[in-house]
Amino acid sequence: MWFGKTLLILGVACVMWKSVFGCNAGFAVNGSDCIDMNECDNASALCGNHSRCLNTNGSFFCECLPGYRNRNGKSSFTTDGQCRDINECTDNTKICGPFAKCKNMMGSYNCTCKFGYVKINSSNAGPCEDIDECTKAKNEAICGKEGSCRNTNGSYWCECSEGYTNYGNERTPCSELNCERFSADSRHAQSLLDLADILSMMKNSCLALSGSITSGEGKSEGDALLEKLLTAADSILSPGPLDSSEGVSGLLSTVENSILLIGPQLKHNITKIETAETDAQIAIQRGRTPPTGPIYLTNENAALSTDWKTAAGTGTYPGFALAALLSYKNLEGSVNGSFEELKEDENDDMSFQIFSKVVSVVVSNPSTQNLSHNVTITLRHLQEIKESPELSYICAYWKEKGAWSTDGCHQQQSNATHTVCTCKHLSSFAVLMALYPMEPDFGLLVVTKIGLVISLLCLILSILTFKFCRSIQGTRNTIHLHLCICLFVADLIFLVGISQTTPEGGCKFVAAMLHLFFLGVFTWMLLEGVQLYRMVVLVFNATIRPLYLYVTGYGTPLVIVIISAIIRPNGYGTDRHCWLSSDLIWSFFGPVCFIIILNVFFFIITVWKLAQKFTSLNPDLSKLHKIKAFTVTAIAQMCVLGLMWVFGAFLFQKGLTPVEYIFTILNSLQGALVFIMHCLLSKQVREEYINILCTPQMKKRSDFSSTNPSSSQSQGSRSGQHTGESQI
Repeated sequence: MWFGKTLLILGVACVMWKSVFGCNAGFAVNGSDCIDMNECDNASALCGNHSRCLNTNGSFFCECLPGYRNRNGKSSFTTDGQCRDINECTDNTKICGPFAKCKNMMGSYNCTCKFGYVKINSSNAGPCEDIDECTKAKNEAICGKEGSCRNTNGSYWCECSEGYTNYGNERTPCSELNCERFSADSRHAQSLLDLADILSMMKNSCLALSGSITSGEGKSEGDALLEKLLTAADSILSPGPLDSSEGVSGLLSTVENSILLIGPQLKHNITKIETAETDAQIAIQRGRTPPTGPIYLTNENAALSTDWKTAAGTGTYPGFALAALLSYKNLEGSVNGSFEELKEDENDDMSFQIFSKVVSVVVSNPSTQNLSHNVTITLRHLQEIKESPELSYICAYWKEKGAWSTDGCHQQQSNATHTVCTCKHLSSFAVLMALYPMEPDFGLLVVTKIGLVISLLCLILSILTFKFCRSIQGTRNTIHLHLCICLFVADLIFLVGISQTTPEGGCKFVAAMLHLFFLGVFTWMLLEGVQLYRMVVLVFNATIRPLYLYVTGYGTPLVIVIISAIIRPNGYGTDRHCWLSSDLIWSFFGPVCFIIILNVFFFIITVWKLAQKFTSLNPDLSKLHKIKAFTVTAIAQMCVLGLMWVFGAFLFQKGLTPVEYIFTILNSLQGALVFIMHCLLSKQVREEYINILCTPQMKKRSDFSSTNPSSSQSQGSRSGQHTGESQI
């Protein structure tokens, strides 16, 4: 009885305890019982990402998923449960074995077999084993007809019979070599004796590759052999232009054949090398199947655009494909001729000139005369000149017999700096500038000759007047005299020699003389502006010593011409006229613009000072009126001469015939203007002319009229004016 009551009391106490105080941690009340709580129902909040939750009686714990570990290194945890990826590739560098590359992944890793190996099983982490290509390709001619396959770890080698080679490369089938093309008795060797060293070097290398010689004499790495080849080519080209077109053909063909032999031996897929005379870029792709995709090779003077299918060809694939672009920096001087075939196809009167660097394009395709797709070659011009009715650019290639031809090549587009050529075969290429003969403008020739003859006659009269007319002698007269001399010589040379483009030396001399004397005209015109300025601003000693005038008037243009000739000796003379080329023309227009600006400054100051003197209290009106007249004529002279050379800047450009007429008319007016303004409009000069031309009877009448007092008075006044003018 007592025991039963005790149990009842304990039961009631237990129920009251659970209802008041609850169950222990990890348990939940279920009626009168405490049952385990499954904390893993909210696992992501408890354990974090990349983990799993495990429930226990009254508790739980977390574990990281395979491929992850707790950041504190714990295998199980209930708090601070961040799981991070395990980088199996760094933790165990040998996890994939020696023949595979390990790539880490989130929670895992992947083993990728190296080339020539395959996985033993389908597992991503499985080991790799060597592929026996020789056994696998037993029924295929993997090494060609003259090669036997030898398997190696991860690859295979083709062992070739004598006369065949794998170019020292694994996985490359045996190709037949023709070493006789490098023979010293070949036609190329006979055309250019200096080729003997190159041919000998390349033949030894060819024989070493083919196994015909066992010594190491001919063996050389591809990169070193390429450098030796181009260095030997430099020694042939550096002395100057080659003597014959046959020699050029021999050099081009030998270098192209050599690149075909060297290319497969190069280590890198792209090889660039530049020497003093050449600039080469070679691309090569190797593999069991022909490569695909575009090819773009470029250097300073040219660019090649084609594709690997064209480079490899459609015949038997030798295990590699090659494309090369080779520019010759100075070969154009050796091939600037041999245009006979072009003249037969075109007009005999046309003239041609090489207008780009010579470029060779080489591919491993043996059928280069009939390509599956056209190749595009962009060539940079030697000078910036646009096409015109008189000039066009032609894409041409060098034929092996030593002549330029356009067969199979045409111009796709062209501008002043580049021409894009499209060709269906390969060789050595260049852009030719074709000059079409133009009939001279008969009307312009007549106007030019008549105008210049009139100008020369007027200048002769002006020179004689300034030289022998005593009443006008002075600084200003000296300036006019030498201005007329420079203009006379320039117009005479222009009339006789502007179109005499041959011989070249004579044309350069004519251009230099025109440069010198036309600059002299402007220099003497500047001295006239300086003299007028001194006359108005300086009260005393306004004259300039003749020595200073000569040094400035002739020395300054001479210095400019000498400097121009030193900097750009080829700038004198063009294909059409004996004048300055486009890259030298500013050695004329630069000084001319500077002189005109200075003269405008001097004339502004002169006019301003004249206006001040006219408004002064005691102006010397006779002297001021003379200076005013001098200034007006000088400004008019500068305007006509300056305007003439505004049109002269465009004189020798094509399609501007009206400009040529305007320049010629203004050029002829220049001599007439000097004669009219400085001679006919001068009262003193007119009187000198009368004294020379009048008959004795007219002179007696003049003497009789001078006895008249009023006449004497006027004569005295006139004499005073003459004296004042001559002093000026």
